[in-house]
Amino acid sequence: MNSSDQTVVAADTAAPGSTAAPGGGGKFFSTAPKQLIKIAVYSLLIVNFFHYLSNDIDVARHTMHDGWTLKDWTTAFATTFDELAWFLLLFLLELETFLLSDEAFTRGRVMLMHALRLVCFVAIGHTVFAFADYLLELDKAVVHSGADLCQFVGMDLSFARNLAYSELDGANCATLTNADTLFQFAQGQALTDAAGWQIEWELAWADLIEVVVWLFIIAMIEVMVRLQDKGVTRGPVIRFARLFNACLYSVLWVTAAYWAYRGHWVFAWDETLWILGFMAIGMNLSDWRKEMEAEEA
Repeated sequence: MNSSDQTVVAADTAAPGSTAAPGGGGKFFSTAPKQLIKIAVYSLLIVNFFHYLSNDIDVARHTMHDGWTLKDWTTAFATTFDELAWFLLLFLLELETFLLSDEAFTRGRVMLMHALRLVCFVAIGHTVFAFADYLLELDKAVVHSGADLCQFVGMDLSFARNLAYSELDGANCATLTNADTLFQFAQGQALTDAAGWQIEWELAWADLIEVVVWLFIIAMIEVMVRLQDKGVTRGPVIRFARLFNACLYSVLWVTAAYWAYRGHWVFAWDETLWILGFMAIGMNLSDWRKEMEAEEA
C-alpha cells in the first residue's frame, strides 16, 4: 500500500489479485473480493449510523427537560458523534493505507489529515467522558423505597428497562413493574426497578469498555502505519501490536455477544461490522507489508 514517505515499489511486485500497482493508489470500486467486502461493510455501517441517530433522538425525547445545557445535548448524542468520528478515522486510514498514491501525500494534505484525526480523537474523548459521566449518574440514582409506579403518573416521567423507554400514564403504570423499590435517574426524567437498574449499569459499562478498547485498537493501527511508513515490517513492536489487537478484537466480540444476549441485535450487528471494517484496514496493512518485503527480496 502507500504512505507519505514510502518508496515507490515497482509495478511488477504487485500481489496477485491486487487492485492497483503498489505505490500507485488503490481502486476502491472494483470486483476484487477484498474490495467487494469493504464496499458491503462500509455501506452497511452507513445504514447503521442512521439507526443510532434515530435511537439517540428517541432517548433524548424521553430524557430532555427545560434547562438542558450544551453538555447535556452533546452527552445525549454522544453515540452519534462517536459514530461520525469513527467513520472519519476509518476513511482516513483507508486513504492512507490503500487509496492514495505516494505522490498524493503532499505536506498540506498530510497536515489536513492529522488535523482531522485530532478532531476525531476530541469527539471520541468526549464519548469516553459522556459514558463515564453516565455511570457516575447511575450511581447517584434516587432510590424510592416502598413506592408504587402509578404514583409518578402525571410527573412527565418515563419508565426505562434495557434501553426501552415508555412514557408513564394511568393505562400502563400497573403493567410495567410491580416492584416497590424504584430508581430515578437520567437527570430525574426516568424510573426503573432493581432489575432495570442492573441492566442499565451493565449496558453503561459495556459502552465505556467498548469505546476504550477501540481507542487502543486505533492506537495499535497507528503504530503499525507509522512503522511501515518508515520501512519497518518486522520486529517486536509490530508483533506486539498485531497480537494486542487480536486480544482487543476478542474483547469486542464478547461485547457483541453481550449485546445479543440482551436482545440488542442491531448493536451486535453494528459491532460486527465495525470489527470487519477495521479488519479491512488490517488487510491493507498486510498487503502493504508483503509489497515492501517483496521489494526487499
